[in-house]
Amino acid sequence: MAGKTNAARSDREKKRVAGLTSLDLPGAARSLDRIVHEKLRLGILSALSVNASLSFTELRKLLDATDGNLSVHARKLEEAGYISYTKGFEGRIPRTDYRLTAAGKKALERYLDHMEAIIQAMRVK
Repeated sequence: MAGKTNAARSDREKKRVAGLTSLDLPGAARSLDRIVHEKLRLGILSALSVNASLSFTELRKLLDATDGNLSVHARKLEEAGYISYTKGFEGRIPRTDYRLTAAGKKALERYLDHMEAIIQAMRVK
């Protein structure tokens, strides 16, 4: 019986720490922003959060991505309103620069807060 009481207490503590009404960790993980949660998109948002802007080439090198993969994921973030881009030329060479939007910054902060809550809930003993 004592094991059941400790388990119930542990569940209540997890709920309190996570700030969630009902802590269902698989459900909490499913409710993560799927646009941000993908590895390369999270990398793009993270890189742009600490840089005012980055070019396509800089992002590609930094994230060790292929042109096609980076292009597809950047487009997803742009469609979600999380990043913006400008196209121009550097001499005769085309250049695309990316910036994090206010919505992107907010989405990244929400995502990180959510992940921290899940981590805290898992660490509560």
